[in-house]
Amino acid sequence: MYPDTFEGFQVDSAETWTTFHKREFKPKPFGDYDVDVKILACGVCGSDVHTITGGWGPKNFPLCVGHEIVGEAIKVGPKVTLIKKGERVGVGAQIYSCLDCKQCNNDNETYCRHQIDTYGGIWPGTDTVLQGGYSSHIRAHEHWVFPIPEKLETAKVAPMLCAGLTAFSPLVRNGCGPGKKVGIVGMGGIGHFGILFAKALGAETWAISRTHAKEADALKLGADGFIATADKDWNEPHRMTFDLIVNTANSSEGFDLGKYLSLLDVHAHWVSVGLPEGEGQEVKSHMFMENGCLIGASHLGSRKEMIRMLDLAAEKDLKPWVEEISISEKGCAEAVTRLKKNDVRYRFALTDFDKQFPV
Repeated sequence: MYPDTFEGFQVDSAETWTTFHKREFKPKPFGDYDVDVKILACGVCGSDVHTITGGWGPKNFPLCVGHEIVGEAIKVGPKVTLIKKGERVGVGAQIYSCLDCKQCNNDNETYCRHQIDTYGGIWPGTDTVLQGGYSSHIRAHEHWVFPIPEKLETAKVAPMLCAGLTAFSPLVRNGCGPGKKVGIVGMGGIGHFGILFAKALGAETWAISRTHAKEADALKLGADGFIATADKDWNEPHRMTFDLIVNTANSSEGFDLGKYLSLLDVHAHWVSVGLPEGEGQEVKSHMFMENGCLIGASHLGSRKEMIRMLDLAAEKDLKPWVEEISISEKGCAEAVTRLKKNDVRYRFALTDFDKQFPV
């Protein structure tokens, strides 16, 4: 047990992705800049499901997933200056970057060539497979451990550590703010954060979804307008009116990219953050020649963006829609099964860690 081993709920293979086993595992070696966090809650991310089902390819099993972690810092390395023992902190989808390259020095550490994900990889110089947050503890470099504002509830803030940041970073990097018209494609976990943050940043915010099923939810979240792509000629009234569209969709099936791009103003940006399985959309030059729009993508966000996002959420008293499930073999299976079926509005958080992992 701690500090020599941590304990968590692992999946053994993609074929048995709904069967979780409670086991001890060995964490990576503790470094001078590391922080150990006793976990209080962990969000359930689409990445967890893509990973354990094999949708993103072969992985290192047995594996404990989870990278939307909130807990208490119980041990800090001798060179740690950013986190204090006893603080409530968060850990997201990344636990390391070199902090020395051009990208890291320009607040683009999430694009570091040496970045390491929170779970699934092998820690350099060892045979240790990194395990995630469906567990008793997480160990991470201080740069990737974030103080949580007191005002934010533990279970509600947990999904912000990945889904929230994934939506927030492309918004702030692409000029979301007063006087801008911003579209959020997809009304899932990331998309609902996109609506919350775009509105909080002061933009005119539109939700774009396949049908009208989630229109009422979008308006409750603060959206100024709603577009259903199942409607006939849905794009025509909005052609070349959007300054930015963030695509959070988790599926590319039946996705008419050209119509979406037609919504953008001249040289406006289309930024994808979802990672659908399969081959994805076909992109042809004529799709974006008409308005000269720019197509890009975004990956997580920087430490500065994470802290700015958490502060904004506290300042604006943002309320993400989070359903809590007690962590256990059964609870983990329920969460990932329902998420796979899109049976959630709009995010899960595993809680009651103290019952499974007493001190």
